[in-house]
Amino acid sequence: MLLLRLIYESFSFAANSLTANKLRTILSLLGVTIGIFAIISVFTVIDSLEGFIRDSLNSLGSNMVYVQKMPWTPPEGETEYPFWKYQNRPVPTLEETEEVIRRSQTVDNAAFLFGFGRKVQYGSTTLDNAVIMATSGGLMDVWNLEIAKGRYFTDSEMRTGAPAAVIGHEIADQLFDGLDPVGRTIKIQGQKFNIIGVYTPMGQDAFGTSMDRYIHISVVKSYYMIDVRDRDRGQTICIKAKDNIDSDKFMAELEGIMRTIRRLKPMEENDFALNEVSIVANQFDQFFVVFNLAGAIIGGFSILVGGFGIANIMFVSVKERTKIIGIQKSLGAKRYFILLQFIFEAIVLSVIGGVIGLLLIYAGTIIVNQSTDFTIVLTTGNIINGLMISSVIGFLAGFMPARAAAKLDPVIAINSV
Repeated sequence: MLLLRLIYESFSFAANSLTANKLRTILSLLGVTIGIFAIISVFTVIDSLEGFIRDSLNSLGSNMVYVQKMPWTPPEGETEYPFWKYQNRPVPTLEETEEVIRRSQTVDNAAFLFGFGRKVQYGSTTLDNAVIMATSGGLMDVWNLEIAKGRYFTDSEMRTGAPAAVIGHEIADQLFDGLDPVGRTIKIQGQKFNIIGVYTPMGQDAFGTSMDRYIHISVVKSYYMIDVRDRDRGQTICIKAKDNIDSDKFMAELEGIMRTIRRLKPMEENDFALNEVSIVANQFDQFFVVFNLAGAIIGGFSILVGGFGIANIMFVSVKERTKIIGIQKSLGAKRYFILLQFIFEAIVLSVIGGVIGLLLIYAGTIIVNQSTDFTIVLTTGNIINGLMISSVIGFLAGFMPARAAAKLDPVIAINSV
């Protein structure tokens, strides 16, 4: 009952303070509002960005390895990326992809791919420098792709280099403007390609790539269109591991197979890179730790200013209610009652500022989500963090004024002017 009474009186005093001194209260709450808005908005944006990037990394496959000419990150223990060291390495090839599949015991499937830009035409509609993705047949399984209309390549079409193509939905919209693309013919570099399928829309990942914007053809067919011998056009072997395969065993086997294919001597360095998604994920983990720390520091200063504002209004409140405090103490009110009464009032004021800050963030997320392609989500965790931070700030800001009020002599307090 005492706790309920304290809470009720604290709300009553806080409400009176808000209504009796509107300008002073608004200016005091503004600091907490801005502070909560700053720190929670930073955390919200970071969490949304982190989720977006992690989803993009997961789309690359947690059990995937990308065999490429160059590594994604500097060598372990180094900060400088020695690109000159990798510049003269040979590029991966279709033949190496087939050898990896044939020799490996841990590989589920693999696909060889690279991309290049060409002008694409359908009737009078032209796309300049459209991205053509040339791959071997395993891409659909390796990247878990889905067909929305039509079908995927047959093994025969891939091996023989048939003039067939599967396109992304953005390409379909741009070239065919609502028409069904399946069965229609486009021209790429003057050569005709029959559209056999359209991929299910996937959206753009954090790295700016999307199958929605690609025209997918057989790598064998691409050899008649572009020279890839010893030329770096982003040639990559995407290798998918079997389920429940140990990562270290998988990597060790791949390294051994690639060294054997390249005929490297035991003391020679690898002339290829085995890029794992986990490597990039670890780099982003470090980035987000620093980003969160920076956001906490920036928001912390704003919260500190808000705390001083709450402390100021509480000292003024104690001064204005000195006679009331004296009367309460003369009637038997204990020190802890006066102390808790003002602390609760400070917490209530601070939480009100925090709630306003959270409402502003929520309004901001709606505006951003409706006006951009990037999705920001105000999570329950961040809402709880905002309320907890504002409560703590209210407690800290209200403790000293509450302590001063609790120590007042009842006789002196009653007779104060």
